[in-house]
Amino acid sequence: MKVTPTSLLLYSSTAGLSVAFAPNRLSTFHLAQKPTHNDLTQSKVRVSQSSFSASEDSSIISKPLKREKILTEPGLWEYNFGLQDPGIPMPHGITRDVTPPEKYEITDEQILTLERDGVVHIKGVYDEDWVDYLRKATAHQVDNPHFWAFAGTASKLYDYIQRNVWQTNRAFASFYYHSAVGHILSQLGRTDEIRVSTDLLMVNPNKGFKWHQDNQNGPITADDGLRFWITMDETPAEYGAPVYLDGSHGNNAVDEQQVFVDIEMEGLEEYKDKQLAFRIMPGDMLIWHPRTVHKVDGPADGVWTSYRRVLGGTVAKGRTFYQDKTGSGGVLSDLGRHGLKQGDKLQSPFFPVIYPRFDEKEAADRDSGVVGRSPRDILGKLGGLMGKASGDKFYSFFQVLGSQGNKKD
Repeated sequence: MKVTPTSLLLYSSTAGLSVAFAPNRLSTFHLAQKPTHNDLTQSKVRVSQSSFSASEDSSIISKPLKREKILTEPGLWEYNFGLQDPGIPMPHGITRDVTPPEKYEITDEQILTLERDGVVHIKGVYDEDWVDYLRKATAHQVDNPHFWAFAGTASKLYDYIQRNVWQTNRAFASFYYHSAVGHILSQLGRTDEIRVSTDLLMVNPNKGFKWHQDNQNGPITADDGLRFWITMDETPAEYGAPVYLDGSHGNNAVDEQQVFVDIEMEGLEEYKDKQLAFRIMPGDMLIWHPRTVHKVDGPADGVWTSYRRVLGGTVAKGRTFYQDKTGSGGVLSDLGRHGLKQGDKLQSPFFPVIYPRFDEKEAADRDSGVVGRSPRDILGKLGGLMGKASGDKFYSFFQVLGSQGNKKD
């Protein structure tokens, strides 16, 4: 079946049913590079390598290992709809929906680094217990793929990718409610409130993404947001390390709605050769300004034989106002029927507060299914993408895909 990226987005976005096609998936999910007994759970994932065994004759040379993807694409019948709750125990003795969120102190130097460079790497934020929790939540999600992941997964962006996973998977919502993520981002943003604008669960970015800036930040301006990554795996030495143009969040050359960036373009001369690469490890965080230009190179053949699992997204600082992005590619991260209009204060269970503390009413709305995607609102918002100007900007998103090193046509 041949489908276009636009039709995939429309198809997956309008799914609002509360039934499940399949109760479970098969095979073994290896949660870590060196799995322990507790790491293993059921999933559709398998590491599979084969080699030719040479005879005792030393003149016979072994064939190289066959590279096979660690994660295979789910079948259409395997996708689920509605709310999901893996029932994973919280770490550190946390009682779900009761215990206050944890705290983690950020240094002045780290804050200044983010403001100067447009990106900061904070090592070892989350201990083994939190990393294990996120890996198990990810394993359950991959084992029970949600239909909101259909568009990205079928279009080969990632082995598995799902936007606004906190809305459907209770384990990720609980992570935001109880971990130190809100406290960390509040310090880096110099703000007294943090709300989740949009998030993404990302597993293995195939061939990676060329130079780009992020425009799927939810209904906020770039200056009102902070981008973040929380990593669950060691970055391979050969590829997969995010690379940022130092200070490029201050450029005036790249339009805010543009995604793909030609770093040879006029206006980026002072940034293009100042590249910061980060080999991130389990429990690390990367935080950057939404306008910071960056890339991620995957393996040349697009085959990940290990994991690169990341929970990432964009948060909104306090006193942020809703920006209606209907008619632009940025609307794809704001497809809920929340009723907010241009200029309204960003205060809604669709954009939950996580610092200084989660709101019980907002959490209850999420758990009852009030928070979600509305087919009518989706069609109205996506309808604005049909114009040529918007179409050009939307197409820029798909130019990001492809093998690393390619130049803009």
